[in-house]
Amino acid sequence: MILEPGTLLNGRYRIVEVLGQGGMGSIYRASDENLDIDVAVKDNLFTTDEYARQFRREATILATLRHPSLPRVTDHFIIADQGQYLVMDYIEGEDLRQRMERVNTISEDEAVVIGAAICDALMYLGTREPQVIHRDIKPGNVKITPQGQIFLVDFGLAKTIQGSQATTTGARAMTPGFSPPEQYGTARTDMRTDIFSLGATLYAALTGVTPEDSLARAMNQAELTPIREHNPKVSKKVAAAVEKALELQPEDRFQTPEAFKQALLASGASTGQKNGSYHVAPPPLLAQHSADAVQNSKARVKKIPSKPNMLFASQEMHDDEYIERPRKRSNTRPKKRSRKIGCLILSSLFIVLAGFGAVLIRQDPGASAQLLNQIAPAAATFVPVQAATSNPIAEQSATPTHAPTQTSKILPTTAVAALVEPTLNFSTTPIPTHTLVPFRPSNTPTALPTSVGGGNGWIAYASNIHGIPQVLMIQSDGKNRQQITDIPEGACQPDFSPDGSRIIFTSPCDNNSDYYPGSSLYIINLDGSGLLPLPTMVGGDYDPSWSPDGKYIAFTSMRNANRPQVYLLNLEDNTVKALSEKFSLEMQPAWSPDGKKILYVLERNSKKDIWVMDADGSNKTQFTHTPSMLDSLPAWSPNGEEVLITQYVAVGGVPRVVIAPFNLLDYVEYQIGKEKRPMRDAIMSPDRYWIAYEGWNPGGLHNIYLITTTGISVHQLTDEQTMAFDPVWQPIQIPEK
Repeated sequence: MILEPGTLLNGRYRIVEVLGQGGMGSIYRASDENLDIDVAVKDNLFTTDEYARQFRREATILATLRHPSLPRVTDHFIIADQGQYLVMDYIEGEDLRQRMERVNTISEDEAVVIGAAICDALMYLGTREPQVIHRDIKPGNVKITPQGQIFLVDFGLAKTIQGSQATTTGARAMTPGFSPPEQYGTARTDMRTDIFSLGATLYAALTGVTPEDSLARAMNQAELTPIREHNPKVSKKVAAAVEKALELQPEDRFQTPEAFKQALLASGASTGQKNGSYHVAPPPLLAQHSADAVQNSKARVKKIPSKPNMLFASQEMHDDEYIERPRKRSNTRPKKRSRKIGCLILSSLFIVLAGFGAVLIRQDPGASAQLLNQIAPAAATFVPVQAATSNPIAEQSATPTHAPTQTSKILPTTAVAALVEPTLNFSTTPIPTHTLVPFRPSNTPTALPTSVGGGNGWIAYASNIHGIPQVLMIQSDGKNRQQITDIPEGACQPDFSPDGSRIIFTSPCDNNSDYYPGSSLYIINLDGSGLLPLPTMVGGDYDPSWSPDGKYIAFTSMRNANRPQVYLLNLEDNTVKALSEKFSLEMQPAWSPDGKKILYVLERNSKKDIWVMDADGSNKTQFTHTPSMLDSLPAWSPNGEEVLITQYVAVGGVPRVVIAPFNLLDYVEYQIGKEKRPMRDAIMSPDRYWIAYEGWNPGGLHNIYLITTTGISVHQLTDEQTMAFDPVWQPIQIPEK
């Protein structure tokens, strides 16, 4: 329940505006009518005992803090049958993410000042009894007031340490690029965890680019790009200090915030400020109007569009993800330390016999490494234009538009019917496995009426047109584009409910990937309401596939020692069942239209194949037989007679789409289209006339395309000058005869 502007809480706090909305609560600006000042009010609408304890723990932590760079909690109360509320200092100003959007990269002097101020705050937290660890430092949680003062905000993920005991105020979370590797698994987090995150924040501020994710680096799937490769203006000393803070091993980082601060100050950057009292240039607009803003705050009672925070209710609601350059894949021999970290992460959640475990540790890193940070296919061939711009972050702030700019249209149904070629009987002599021919439908499809007007229905997809991926919908004739999600951490991988009224999606999602560490699944109505977080665990849940009867969600999860495996969620009682064996690597489940079978990808010895199993996980059988290809992203045709598959010759190569009749006796595949164009993640329309897929041009712009099942006619559906991916057709109801 969102509190409307004007609502009076506890007889004292008048709601002025919504600052942000999350899956578990919201945060507001309010006026304290007793003291005549603005305050921030955070609510917790989850009334379970555990969430109530976590929320109260956050209040207890913050209420004891007294530091010039930390907000204070001033009140905590409960309203029966409604929720818990936390009242704290309202920190007016802009956050570091917004400053970066405004100026692209901040100066070295300013970075040193911000780093020193946050280090002072971290040192103070380290002296508390019990010691406090923030665990969520990122640009969106660093605020700069109209007076230029620097604040560290949002303690929703904080942990207190007393002796050997640790207490967390909320579930452990990871922000890709800003969280160290120990935060992904069950390893101990301590003061050095915050040092890593502060280093990542300064890296992003100095370069305009999110650093390569720590887990991918630990698994030798990426290497940290030196700061000076992004921004040669940064001095060697500052770059070295920040990069030391980003070391994978905690013992290789600065051991205290004070040591990090001294390294920054020793760089020669001219802060010109007294130690312990740090200020930067105030936001220009806020500096000019701050006095008026305070004076007129009560008169500006309005509700701004909320941005749900998909990680935790205790986080402040900021969009602080950035357009990333394609991550580097290491071509060098893995470093001994990095391999050690990767193995520890993979093995942290299970213990096996010593001899058997030794074999697993030798085998696991190589197989898992190829899974752990696969970026958009063909990134090595085509680089998205936004990733190569000189001002990538600033482009995110462009005013969104919901009007499509493309001019290409889908051919009318009558024109499509004329393109259907003679039928091909799939029972004829099979074509050899590696012989690809254009696909022809096994029967002539009949056009169906659509539940929503225009073309052949609606397509949902993910697009980072607004700077970070969100789920959008568009009619298949290119009209009426609509945005469904507005999630600061990003949203992607949409899948419709069987009746087409709701969408399940993955968040956080900062780019197009086959791997989303730390993510969760959420359901939302098509109008953006009714946001529902699904049960999750540490590791990451993604690849959602809704069962045809609407009762189950098949999905990939990393909850078992960071191995991708397939699970089944029962939506009626929220129970979860593992469909994968303990040590298997399985992902990308897809329900058959009759709900009896699930296709999925199995990886063994760096080879990916499509397998099929019964819906309960039994009777697993290999479906594809392509020794020289990597098979992925299986999708059923609406009648369950064919399967669409994305194929690669090698990871990072240009993909193609093939279609295979669902026949476990004789595997045959047919190529979609005759031209050599990048095609991936294909899905067939409900009337079987069209196939939607992700494609891109030599300039690297990824968009959603439509091609007839005959492969004759191709149309570009989206034209967003960025990256559009993860297409899925809205189900339509077939009228009874």
